[in-house]
Amino acid sequence: MTILVILLALGLGIAAWLMSEPARTARRRRRLRARPFPAAWREIVRRRVPVVSRMPADLQLQLKGHVQVFLDEKQFIGCAGFEITDEVRVTIAAQACQLLLNRRTDYFSSLREILVYPAAFATDRTQTDGHGLVQEGREVMSGESWQRGQVVLSWDDVVEGAAIADDGRNVVLHEFAHQLDQETGYANGAPRLLDRLHYARWSRVLGEEYALLRQQAMSGVAPTVLNTYGATNPAEFFACATEVFFERPHTLAAAHPKLYEEFAGFYRVEPLSW
Repeated sequence: MTILVILLALGLGIAAWLMSEPARTARRRRRLRARPFPAAWREIVRRRVPVVSRMPADLQLQLKGHVQVFLDEKQFIGCAGFEITDEVRVTIAAQACQLLLNRRTDYFSSLREILVYPAAFATDRTQTDGHGLVQEGREVMSGESWQRGQVVLSWDDVVEGAAIADDGRNVVLHEFAHQLDQETGYANGAPRLLDRLHYARWSRVLGEEYALLRQQAMSGVAPTVLNTYGATNPAEFFACATEVFFERPHTLAAAHPKLYEEFAGFYRVEPLSW
C-alpha cells in the first residue's frame, strides 16, 4: 500500500510539473524579450537586414524581443567548415522572426537546429516522373526545411536575400514559411490559422491563385510577381508567396489583391506601410 501511495504521489508530481511547463516557458520568454538588445546585435541588424529600419518602431522592438528568444532556443550548426558567429545567428534570426510579428507564436515549435553552409549545397533527390519512373540525382540548393526539426541554409544566399529586400526572393523567409506550414504535421500550403472559419476562404483564394500560377507556368506566360517555382506544389506556393508578400507588397497587392489580403490577415502585418 505504501508503495502504491508513493507511486501515485510521484505520478501526480510529474503530471503537475508537465502541466506547469508551458507557464515556465512563457515566463522565461518574457524575461528574454524584456532584456536590452545588445548593441553589437543592433549593429548587425542595421548592416545586414536593412528592412528592419523601415518597420514601425513598435515592430522593431517586437522583432528584437523575438530574436532574443529565438537565439536562446535554437541551435546553429556550421556545415562544410563554416563558422557560426553572432553575425550569422542574428542575421538569420532577424529575418525569420519577421514571420512572428503581431502573432501568438511558439517560435517555430518543431524547429531545433539551423544548419548553415557557406554557399549553395548539393543534396540527393529522388523524384518520380510522369510515367512513374523513379529517378535519383543531386540538386544544388540554397535552403531546405525538414519536418524533423531542421532548417538548412546557404549563408551566401542568406546575405543576398537580406541585402536585396525588394526582389521577392529571400531564402530565410521561404524556409521558415515552410516551418510554419509544417506545424500542422506536413507542408501542404495550409498553415495553422487563427480562426477555423478562415480555412474555407484561405483554401479558395490560394487554390485559385495556385491554379493560375500553374497555368501560367505550363503555358510559358511570365507571371506578374510570383516565382514560377511556386507552381511546384501548394507548399512551395505558400513559401514563395510569403517572400513576395514581405519583399514586394505593393506589386502583390496591385496584381493579386485577394492573395495579399489573405497573407496580411495571416501574418498580421502590413508591409505596404514599411
